[in-house]
Amino acid sequence: QVQLVESGGGLVQAGGSLRLSCAASGRAFSSYTVGWFRHAPGKERELVAASRWSGDNTYAADSVRGRFNISRDNAKNTVYLQMNSLKPEDTAVYYCAARGTLDYYDYGRMEKYDYWGQGTQVTVSS
Repeated sequence: QVQLVESGGGLVQAGGSLRLSCAASGRAFSSYTVGWFRHAPGKERELVAASRWSGDNTYAADSVRGRFNISRDNAKNTVYLQMNSLKPEDTAVYYCAARGTLDYYDYGRMEKYDYWGQGTQVTVSS
């Protein structure tokens, strides 16, 4: 069984930064694709960033490109989402998700992911 545990959310002022972590356990993730999704009230869950565990084929949504960066620490089996220049519209619950093999063009398809974390709240005040 695979477990994903997010952490690092919180309350931050606009312009600030947060780093979210997604710790994976249960198996080796060297070939997995990991995505960071967010779900804001009244909106659909959307893909924010994704990459293969190897670090290639990275994707970032237009709304966060240049501000958010996805990275990983293989030794810790952890994927990070560094979020800079945060805006109030970034407020949401952030989830990490994983799947063994996923084509780049399927990164945004939630139903393709096999494993999900419990989510972590990010609130950006104006």
